[in-house]
Amino acid sequence: MTSYRTPRSRAAGLGSAKHGVSTWIAERVTSVALVPLALWAVFAALRVAPMGYEGAVAWLHHPLNLTFSLLFAGLSFYHMGMGMAVIIEDYIHRRSTLVTLLLLNAFVWFGFGVATIVALLKVALATSVGVAL
Repeated sequence: MTSYRTPRSRAAGLGSAKHGVSTWIAERVTSVALVPLALWAVFAALRVAPMGYEGAVAWLHHPLNLTFSLLFAGLSFYHMGMGMAVIIEDYIHRRSTLVTLLLLNAFVWFGFGVATIVALLKVALATSVGVAL
């Protein structure tokens, strides 16, 4: 039987880590999905900016605007978290620092993502602009 591994790989026991492909695919899928969403977000920001707070609340009451806003926020934070994790894994070699930074990264992107989504929902689901949120 022929082995296709290099002699060094066989000697060192190196080879595929059996992970990473799903992350690579997820990074590409989220980046492709973020292209139209980012264009929409720029258009939306330019349109909503002159309206003020009341206009932004009314704008977020539209289901399509809320859906795209939630998708953009969620995918942006998820994509950022994956990208930062890859950077940390590539450049941090001390195990304790690596684990600490990966945990911190997960808490930061997830925490800020949830906070952003909650804020969008809170504004969008307000019954009237005069209600204290």
